[in-house]
This record gives sequence, structure tokens and C-alpha cells, in this order.
Amino acid sequence: MNSICFNGLKIHPLRWLLAALICVSLVVWTPLPAFASLTQIEEYPGIMLYQSRQTLQDQNGNSWQAIAFKRIHPEGSSSVSLRVVGFPGAVEFDRTQPLTLTTSMGETLTAKDISSEISQDTPAPANVGEYDIQLALPQLQAEIPLQLTLPTIDGESVSLSVPSTAIQEWQTLISY
Repeated sequence: MNSICFNGLKIHPLRWLLAALICVSLVVWTPLPAFASLTQIEEYPGIMLYQSRQTLQDQNGNSWQAIAFKRIHPEGSSSVSLRVVGFPGAVEFDRTQPLTLTTSMGETLTAKDISSEISQDTPAPANVGEYDIQLALPQLQAEIPLQLTLPTIDGESVSLSVPSTAIQEWQTLISY
């Protein structure tokens, strides 16, 4: 077999090929660093806001924005909520009904509508709902996917599928 010369050293082609395969394998199969999509901002002086943004799909394939928030107030109290935003004009939330969270194992939890707290100056848009998930979130098992059922004015509920990765990210908010 012919040898390949590299800096005066003779390398057999099979060894060279094996070395090249090892190098390529290390590059291809080395895990990439994970990037958390949690953001932290000072919302107001002394009020820290942590948030996770997810895009979720409903039963018709429409995309929705889901933003989980944790606010920490200067005196140390905190709140955790979930804001769900649909396409304007496509839906009007029924603010008298809670959000229903149903696991794939059949466990059901509810979260109170707190949309009136989004802004003190103007009412929340009809396509935006915000729910207090502080008590429900710790009860969820991060490995089990979730279904959110959003009540609407017309009586037709909207169902959003929440993958386990989103639940895990939302639960990390609790630790801040």
C-alpha cells in the first residue's frame, strides 16, 4: 500500500482515513450548547420580570404566542402568569371562565383569568388572555405534554398543545 507523506512522516491511507473519520465524527456528534429562551428585564424600578416565549399550535393548526411570566416585586412577593395571544379578530376570550390545563394522563387543573390586570389604563384586547398559573405550574409533571383549553365568547373552545419542553421551561421560572 502506498503511504502519504505529511511533514516527513509516512502515514498509511487507512490510518489517515480513520483519523479523518474520527475528526469528522467529533465535529458532527459533539452536542451544541443549549440556549435557554428565558429573558430577564427590570420592568419597573425594583420589579424584575422573567419570561419564556413559546409558539403553540391550536387544533386547527393556527399559531399562538404563549408567554409565561414571573414578576418579583421589591418587597419579595412574586406572581407567575401565562399570557396567550391569538390572531387579532380571530378570537374573543370569555373572561368569566378559567383556563383549563389537561395533561395527557387526564389530570385537569384550572387557572383564573387575570386579563384585567394586564393594563390599568386600557382593557386587554379581545384576542389576549392572561391567567394565574402560579398554583397549577408546580403540580404539572414536566415530562407529560399538556393541553390548554381557552374559553371563547362564542362558546367554541380553543385547544393548544403544549410540549413537555415548554412546561420544563415554564417551571424553571419558579426557581428565579
